Amino acid sequence: MELKRVVVTGLGSVTPVGNTPEETWANLLAGKSGAAPITQFDATNFKTQFACEVKNLNVTDYIDRKEVRKMDRYCQLAMISAMQGVKDAGLDLEKEDKNRIGVVYGVGIGGIKTFQDEVTYYGQHMADGPKFNPFFIPKMIADIASGQISIHFGFHGPNYTTTSACASSSNALADAFNLIRLGKANIIVSGGAEAAICECGVGGFNAMHALSTRNDDPEHASRPFSASRDGFIMGEGAGCLILEELEHAKARGVKIYAEMVGEGASADAHHITASHPEGLGAKLVMLNALEDAGMKPEDIDYINVHGTSTPVGDVSEAKAIKDVFGDHAYKLNISSTKSMTGHLLGAAGAVEAMVCVLSVQNDIVPPTINHEEGDNDEQLDYRMNFTFNEAQKRPVNAALSNTFGFGGHNCCVVFKKYAE
Repeated sequence: MELKRVVVTGLGSVTPVGNTPEETWANLLAGKSGAAPITQFDATNFKTQFACEVKNLNVTDYIDRKEVRKMDRYCQLAMISAMQGVKDAGLDLEKEDKNRIGVVYGVGIGGIKTFQDEVTYYGQHMADGPKFNPFFIPKMIADIASGQISIHFGFHGPNYTTTSACASSSNALADAFNLIRLGKANIIVSGGAEAAICECGVGGFNAMHALSTRNDDPEHASRPFSASRDGFIMGEGAGCLILEELEHAKARGVKIYAEMVGEGASADAHHITASHPEGLGAKLVMLNALEDAGMKPEDIDYINVHGTSTPVGDVSEAKAIKDVFGDHAYKLNISSTKSMTGHLLGAAGAVEAMVCVLSVQNDIVPPTINHEEGDNDEQLDYRMNFTFNEAQKRPVNAALSNTFGFGGHNCCVVFKKYAE
């Protein structure tokens, strides 16, 4: 069968550097860091006392106060991103066949704050017998964001959640892409969300020695590809891409941001948390995505890398890029927007895919900020254009986004300029 073409017709996002796609994009181009001391709990006794939190967001501007109480923060952020995306896509829900509109959202952890609070309350009151909030389970479970979105809009198409740690929302986009090109839906509201900045989230990652402890200088702590990088910065947020079958979008006469043309998946099969030191899974996932897109390595102008600012991960990903792209690795642009947003975990793939879409649309690459010094590791080749510290204008006809998750999960998605 002939596969259908898939385009992006709407965007939504809530991130540590902006509560809309427009605000996020402007601050990314300006090189603004979203890192600051944690406000959501008292982190005085934690090894890491800062994070990239969403700021100045009034959730009840979007969601009824009664409904807010039924949702974990991650679900609230997911819902807001979807509301923005649906509005941006100009969907007239009175005219659409809602049986042909689905929701596929990714989340790595889910309602960890809800789980923490409920178990803590039980521990403090167990002598009185088991007392739990009736919304405990539906607030906590990882699938509920996609469910809440479909309920809110009345979308009856495919509806589920993908969970593959930090690759979760890239896998959601990949699934949504395939559902549409196989003719299973006209539109998929797709993306991801995460909100794990709480005692359990920060304490758990601290116990793994995964987080930066640069407490005296949060804004400069996320420094991918710099020698002094010492771990990632936890972020929170949500991203949404409205993926739509091309002919359906043309019939509606709506704007098209870009075309989604490929996806790839692979596994490191190496370690529960560490990436493969030779970047074997990262290499394979990019090759798979390029093959699916029918593209050659030299067709890619920009890679939004996983680039978490960890000593091992940055090196292995850079090595994989050199292995896949050869001499073209020195001609394309690379950047890690995690240097500004922090690591959004299950939401990272959706937000970074949005960055790729906007780079393709606007012919500009956001920077990797906070670079001060090179790494002596010979595998980190600084002839590659990591787009350090300043955004760079250049033609971006095609862009690729990498996301890698604990467990060795790798996913890559590819976007290019739309043309008839």
